[in-house]
Amino acid sequence: MSQTPANPDAPRDERLRALKFRAWHRGTREADYMFGCFFDRFHAGWGEAEILWFEALIDEDDVDVMAWALGTQAVPAEFAGAQMDVMRKLDYVDIPR
Repeated sequence: MSQTPANPDAPRDERLRALKFRAWHRGTREADYMFGCFFDRFHAGWGEAEILWFEALIDEDDVDVMAWALGTQAVPAEFAGAQMDVMRKLDYVDIPR
C-alpha cells in the first residue's frame, strides 16, 4: 500500500485519527477487523514507539500482516516484539454477528 508517510510531528490526536481511518478501511472485511479491532482495543495506551510501530505496520500489505498474525509466515525483525505478540493473539477481534 502506498500511502502518504506518517508525520511524526503532527499532533498525537491527528495521527491517531488518521490511523483509525486507515485501520478500518483496508479493503477487505478480514483486514478491517484485524487492524481496526486491534487499533480500537489498544491505541489509548500507546506511547510514541507504539504509534510509530503501527504507522509502519499499516503501510505493509494486508496479506503479509495477516500471515504474520496467523503464524503462517515469520514476522520480520522490524515488527517482532511485544506489540506483534499481542496482535498474534487475535483475541481483540470482535466480529458482529
